[in-house]
Order: sequence, then structure tokens, then C-alpha cells
Amino acid sequence: MVDPASSRRWPAYAMAVVFLGYAVGKAAFAAQSRLGFPGGPPVSAAEADAYFLDPAVAQWSAAATGVLGASLALATVTPLGRRVSRAVMLPALAGMLLAVGGGAVIMILDGFVGLGVGWRWYHGVLGLVVIGLLLATIRSYETATRRRVAG
Repeated sequence: MVDPASSRRWPAYAMAVVFLGYAVGKAAFAAQSRLGFPGGPPVSAAEADAYFLDPAVAQWSAAATGVLGASLALATVTPLGRRVSRAVMLPALAGMLLAVGGGAVIMILDGFVGLGVGWRWYHGVLGLVVIGLLLATIRSYETATRRRVAG
């Protein structure tokens, strides 16, 4: 028999893996003081020079947000995280959806339509998957923490 509670946890675990993969990719580029992402479109030297932050600082900051995102995704399925007030967790998840969703929409549009950034069709598919996983994570958390009214 499948435990319904554990079956709703898989999107959060998958999202944590995605965020950790993002963090590792950003850390790899931070160590090289490069902008961009492994497997993504190349960032020219002129773009890197014009960037408002040092590439290493920007990439280490992005790696930290990946770890933070993974932690937040895991908090939606752990007992400790489930004790956090919904009034705090749901806005945090909504903010994560806006930030991640914004980047994913750019990947989707550039991958399928072409905005000139350099993302390919498979990056667009990845963007769709990430948005779906994040929505499933939020829905799972919301469902699991919803208070049932007897009636």
C-alpha cells in the first residue's frame, strides 16, 4: 500500500535535487570566476566585464541561493519545516516561485521561441519541468498543512 503522505513528498525531494544541482553548477563557475552555467549559453567577456558584480561573488551568491532553495523545498516535507507557520512558509514559497519561475520562463521562451539569449529547446523543457515541480511542491505543502474543519 502506498502511503499518501510520502507520495506527496517526491516533488519536494526532486526540487531539492534540482536546486542542489544549480548550486553545484554555480559553484563550479564561481571557482573559475565565470558568469553563466555549465551547459547553458556562453557569457561573453564583454558581458562579464559590464556585469555589476564580480563574477565570482555573483556565482557564489547564486550557489548560496541554490542551497537555500533546496533547504526550503526540504522544509516543506520535514517535521521541523512543517512546524513553521504557513503565514511564513507560503509567502516564502511564493517568492521562490516568482524568482525561479521568472528564470524558467526566460529559458522556456528562449528555448522554444528564441529571445537571443542562447537557451536551447531542451532548456525550455527543463524550465517547464522545474515550474511543474515547484508548483507540485507548493501544492503538496499546502495540502499537507491545511487544517481540516470538522463538519
